Amino acid sequence: MAETTNVRPVRFGRILSNKMQKTVVVGIERFEAHAKYRKIRRRITKLKAHDERGECKVGDRVKIMETRPLSKDKRWRVVKIMQQWEPEQ
Repeated sequence: MAETTNVRPVRFGRILSNKMQKTVVVGIERFEAHAKYRKIRRRITKLKAHDERGECKVGDRVKIMETRPLSKDKRWRVVKIMQQWEPEQ
């Protein structure tokens, strides 16, 4: 019998808000062409993710993974901070 592994969806995005306790809002950016005019548009999907340690800051690039429902809106968790945001001086 073949053993199956549970492969969960993984996404990369940028932190838009960290004002909640242990929760961050992550913006997933994608580009799509307009159906009629074929102009490329930027679309952002906002997802709420669980940040157990509270170490994510606004502007950080993160890797998130889908998980069981943690609250009404929260179905993702932060796996890793890929890049810290550094303000230009």
